[in-house]
Amino acid sequence: MPVLGEDSSGGPPVAQAVEFSASLVKRVEGRRFEAQVFAKSDRIRLEYKYAVKTELGYSSIEILRLDKRESWFLLAQRRQILSVPLKPEEILPIQPTLPGEQTRTLIGDATTIGRASKLYEVRVDYNGRNERFYEWVDVETGVVLKLVSQDRDWAIEYLRFRLSPQPDYYFEEPTGYQRWVPKSRAQERG
Repeated sequence: MPVLGEDSSGGPPVAQAVEFSASLVKRVEGRRFEAQVFAKSDRIRLEYKYAVKTELGYSSIEILRLDKRESWFLLAQRRQILSVPLKPEEILPIQPTLPGEQTRTLIGDATTIGRASKLYEVRVDYNGRNERFYEWVDVETGVVLKLVSQDRDWAIEYLRFRLSPQPDYYFEEPTGYQRWVPKSRAQERG
């Protein structure tokens, strides 16, 4: 069972060591993306319904390692891992506090996907770009269940949210995979 910590600023509860699985639906400018999500503390595994395009090809699995500030795209056909740095504003939000958060206002009690939640209006500043969100935070776990931008066509929502232990190997480099290392300019010249 996850443990909730108190936020000294009077904000939402802070989820600690939450483990869960869920179906994720992300909507961006009329397009819909779906993935199965597995989360364990500061690690997230996304198994996309449709593969995502990377600079090395398509990947259907992405592992977010917040502890290493990296995102790993598993390239099954190449048996390689494409590692890219994480940008705070691109991380799938699990903790209620958003990158660049300026203000948070509790709107009230709500229910989303059949779970009791608190509804907040949150204002953020992403490198000079102000944005307003509605955020539904699960009362039991402190996990963000739904996040909707008020300023653009963008939203994420978990469906079929289940608290359950997740195996460590879901979040590690798979056996037999090698990290892709770009050739340096010196190697290309000579």
